[in-house]
Amino acid sequence: MLDIAEELHRWVEQGRDFAVATVVAVGGSAPRLPGAALAVDADGTAIGSVSGGCVEGAVYEMCQQALEDGESVLERFGYSDEDAFAVGLTCGGVIDILVTPVRSGDPVRTVITTALEAAAKGQAAALARIVAGPSELVGRALVVRPEDPSGHGGFGAHPELDRTIAAEAGAFLDAGRTGTLEIGERGSRCGAPLTVLVESSVPPPRMIVFGAIDFASALVRVGTFLGYRVTVCDARPVFATAARFPEADEIVVEWPHTYLERTEVDARTVLCVLTHDAKFDVPLLRLALRLPVAYVGAMGSRRTHLDRNERLREVGVTELELARLRSPIGLDLGARTPEETALSIAAEIVAARRGGSGVSLTGAHTPIHHEGTSAPARRIGSVA
Repeated sequence: MLDIAEELHRWVEQGRDFAVATVVAVGGSAPRLPGAALAVDADGTAIGSVSGGCVEGAVYEMCQQALEDGESVLERFGYSDEDAFAVGLTCGGVIDILVTPVRSGDPVRTVITTALEAAAKGQAAALARIVAGPSELVGRALVVRPEDPSGHGGFGAHPELDRTIAAEAGAFLDAGRTGTLEIGERGSRCGAPLTVLVESSVPPPRMIVFGAIDFASALVRVGTFLGYRVTVCDARPVFATAARFPEADEIVVEWPHTYLERTEVDARTVLCVLTHDAKFDVPLLRLALRLPVAYVGAMGSRRTHLDRNERLREVGVTELELARLRSPIGLDLGARTPEETALSIAAEIVAARRGGSGVSLTGAHTPIHHEGTSAPARRIGSVA
């Protein structure tokens, strides 16, 4: 539900009661990943999506029913059957969906509100909810934040359960992961088995674009569209201006390698080097290829690429480090314009992030949705 946190937090501030349906697990080619959500308020207003349209109507009705009953329910939607009016995923796949009422006076509301407020502000938080187990525990929640690792809220069962799930949720948060875990009712392998959904909300990943050129302007727009926090860095103040890059979150006038030395990056950060000038590229890539980032790409012709590699070897960059470099940057789309080139770069970044091959899906036998398709969702019945 944290993917629609801003809208839901506004509903909370307005005092609205609502029910939220959250994707817990997926299998096959289900269109949405765990954590995707649809919410319905008491007036029937709906936001979000859990299936791209396949089962939205049925889930909408489940949310309305949960608002009336005040009880959480877990339901599985699978392949459509021969009945044309059956509710199912017409694209194939299986999704398990938890519907939770969030009403005034419900204990879970204060916990969910804390998670929504943090996510709406772009702060780190992990929301853990029991999605399968004893009926009295389903829907109960706990939220963990970096400054509150022991968690806010709880499950009202064995005290060790809160401690164990808080620790597990903290680990999910550190990795920026959303998914499920299996645990015993007493916080170990003891007691009735529980399934817990942990949703992590972390600040958006960074895209740092080095080189304030026309291609960079197009890439900034695409990066913003993909949800990155985009920084443009160039040592030339005449080019690195807000007027040329209005969509950028940050513009830095500094030598690229100097800026990279002092800024924070992580395992989700992507670095796009568009300067194709040795005096900028070599010191920058020498540093970039040794950082634990998700992607390092550099623009230039094949001749520029070969010359740059030799220069990098001369300053001590190893073959293993060079193997991390995506150059010439982007996928082969036949791109010519800045916008087309930005699309090819973005496509390569997505493929690297999701494990895609970059080949056409037509005639291919690879999964359409790579994440969440390695194993089918565990069979879980409805609970009331």
